[in-house]
Amino acid sequence: CFQSFSGVLLLCNVVRLVGSRSDGYCTGRVEIYHNGEWGTVCDDGWDNNDANVVCKQLGCGPPFIVHASAYFGEGTGKIWLDDVGCSGNEKSLSECYHRGFGTHNCEHVEDAGVTCYHYPVRLTGPSWCAGRVEIYYNAAWQTVCDDGWDLNDAQVVCSQLNCGVAVAAPHSAYFGKGRDKILLDDVACMGNETHLTRCSHRGYLDHNCSHSQDAGVICSGEKIICLLIVLIGPSRCSGRVEIFNNGSWGTVCNNSWDINEARVICRQLGCGTSLSVLHFGEGIGEINEVTCTGSERYLPECSYSRDGAQNCNHSQDAGVICSGNVFFLLNVLVKTCSN
Repeated sequence: CFQSFSGVLLLCNVVRLVGSRSDGYCTGRVEIYHNGEWGTVCDDGWDNNDANVVCKQLGCGPPFIVHASAYFGEGTGKIWLDDVGCSGNEKSLSECYHRGFGTHNCEHVEDAGVTCYHYPVRLTGPSWCAGRVEIYYNAAWQTVCDDGWDLNDAQVVCSQLNCGVAVAAPHSAYFGKGRDKILLDDVACMGNETHLTRCSHRGYLDHNCSHSQDAGVICSGEKIICLLIVLIGPSRCSGRVEIFNNGSWGTVCNNSWDINEARVICRQLGCGTSLSVLHFGEGIGEINEVTCTGSERYLPECSYSRDGAQNCNHSQDAGVICSGNVFFLLNVLVKTCSN
């Protein structure tokens, strides 16, 4: 069914995650739209299977943390669902077992939440804003098939990367062939989606393509960047630190890694302040050594070795959790280029 809400046509029983200070739509208090209004979900019995259905319904990755006790703040209005019991395979939360819409014995202090993995996007090519489209999924950077690939699809990628508007959507592995799996095929975006995985597609890893059909993007903000940084983890503002230098991605050794280095990374990415330094799994490629005082504006102002760290392996890859206050502009990224 469909219902009108503030002039917008909504599909009944859609879900959203709200109340998070971090960027994106893959973390927050679970709310479901029913009978013309948004309401919350009680945390009675709330577990990883239930959270998995929400994450899939939103086009996010699998659950990273399952939250209870109004972790993201108390909602208002109705508590729509209680005693939710999903197998994890349902297509929407409303298909799971529950007591019935509006039937519960809860208060908003029991509102359920979830943090899903958010699949980062990057462009592998001559710059941050031009290259082959790759999405981080199942611990690997995977590509997108060019079937139906157009400027609307490219615009979503440009918006995600704060690279301005899409000026070209190259086909046929224009920026070279990827090396891992092909994640998406038949992508069809409106152009205003917040993430490429929210566009219509055939499903993860469902395709009839080869890497000779890898899709690319050229955005208006295209600049040659000497040194790029991304965080590979549950959101754009938390994860394993990876650096693009001399045409390849690598990681950072945690031998001298502390809150000072993390503070610079968070500042450069526009992700607020550093909250913690953690390990987010093992990366691949060259391992770099970074030492900062914490006052530097950008990573190249720190002591940075491009020749690889000594006595370090990928089990020591550095990671960071930032506060997630995203406000950066493209020109901040451009300034990461060192002489």
